[in-house]
Amino acid sequence: MTYSHRNIAEEREEACQKAKQITDICEHLHIALDPIDWQNAGMRACVTVNTIEISDLLGLGQPNSDSILRLVQIKLFERAALETIRARPGCKALIWSPVAVVQPQAFLSLWVITLETDERIAIAEYIRNGQRVYEHYEIDRNDKHYLAKLFGPAHTGEYQLGDTVSIEEHARTCTGEIVYILPPNEAFTHHIHPSKGRHTISGKVYSNNGSSRYIVDCHDSFPHIVNQWQVSVE
Repeated sequence: MTYSHRNIAEEREEACQKAKQITDICEHLHIALDPIDWQNAGMRACVTVNTIEISDLLGLGQPNSDSILRLVQIKLFERAALETIRARPGCKALIWSPVAVVQPQAFLSLWVITLETDERIAIAEYIRNGQRVYEHYEIDRNDKHYLAKLFGPAHTGEYQLGDTVSIEEHARTCTGEIVYILPPNEAFTHHIHPSKGRHTISGKVYSNNGSSRYIVDCHDSFPHIVNQWQVSVE
């Protein structure tokens, strides 16, 4: 709806109702919003968390718990990643990748944020003192017991621990060392929409559901978790 001076009272009433609705949703999600200045800004009032702008009231459309949580996560995961590496002003995140791990863990969720510099920063989402908190997450690549607790029991695959391999992910190729092998289980892939079908590697044919997955350290911060069809040996 387009507002004018003639219906400013109507806009304020809608802004008041929407601000209350969003605040109620966020309280349920353990998200502490900053005060929303709907009285002065109407539907253009900013919705912020710790001064980080999420959207304005108008841009939120018809909000629900899932959409609000996703918007907040996108902004706060990015901010935490940028602060972790003290990124230059204007640097942005390009990819948000959820990491599937064995539950329960101390955190609610774990994501890898890929910046436009190609750095991959792991950010964990916690609830502390009744509020969501986003912090850099360190992984110990050399502790197999730790990796098993995080990802589940080690598996065997076509390639071996310590092998140097090339991987393809998000239209980017890099080289690294295999530090852990995951079982062939859909629950352990971090891709929201994995490719389907069968893939050939060095003359061998693998299906996505039956091949191993590998944790590969390419020395760009958090290691890559890739399917077997994404891996090759030079």
